[in-house]
Amino acid sequence: MEISLAAEKIGHLGSLPVTNSMLLSWVAAILLVSLSLLATRTMALVPRGIQNFFEMIVEFLFNMVNEVMGDRNQTKKYFPLIATIFLFVIVNNWLGLVPGVGSITIDTIHNGHHITVPLFRSGSADLNTTLGLAIVTMVAVQVFGVLAIGIVKFAKKFVNLKNPILTAVGMLELLSEFSKMISFSFRLFGNIFAGEVLLIIVSFLVPYIAPLPFFALELFVGMIQALVFSMLALVFIKMAITDHAEEH
Repeated sequence: MEISLAAEKIGHLGSLPVTNSMLLSWVAAILLVSLSLLATRTMALVPRGIQNFFEMIVEFLFNMVNEVMGDRNQTKKYFPLIATIFLFVIVNNWLGLVPGVGSITIDTIHNGHHITVPLFRSGSADLNTTLGLAIVTMVAVQVFGVLAIGIVKFAKKFVNLKNPILTAVGMLELLSEFSKMISFSFRLFGNIFAGEVLLIIVSFLVPYIAPLPFFALELFVGMIQALVFSMLALVFIKMAITDHAEEH
């Protein structure tokens, strides 16, 4: 089986090329929306079933955000974004481990040649998806920072002409914002893609029993990567909304 670093194109939606990773990301989004609607369809004061399960997840994530923010009002403001990032990333990571993902193939045409490609591929194993998620996250961080402390104070983090040292520090701060996007995207992509390659190789060499421990490991890695991505986003938001001038 050929291992492709880039996601494979499986069709078009109008003029928009559709890749197998994009398709599975849509499945992840539809799954999350559907489960959310199902969990909130008949809300009860004493939760049961799927409502109870989702409330446990929400409570865990809310407490996690609140520990970093240290302010319940701030937690309520930024919790929806952090929870959405975590749930989308972990579902995308875990969907890539579902039997059939990577092994169900379709025939398509590429550069005039008929080729066979997987129908599904984890969105997190596509650098385009992780980079897009990183860009959205970091843009949100900048917006939250401006809204929290004002555009003038926020801009002073990056542009300060009082002396050459502060000017250089501001330039480094600006450069770090771009490096965060790169770090975000490559960390998630690298871990998930490497895990999928490992499972493919082990399944090919020793099928059935041998891949099971690696499968369990990838479930754990998928959860950890979702936590790391969402926690880093949370820390960056906390840093952006803090007016360091008022701390001294």
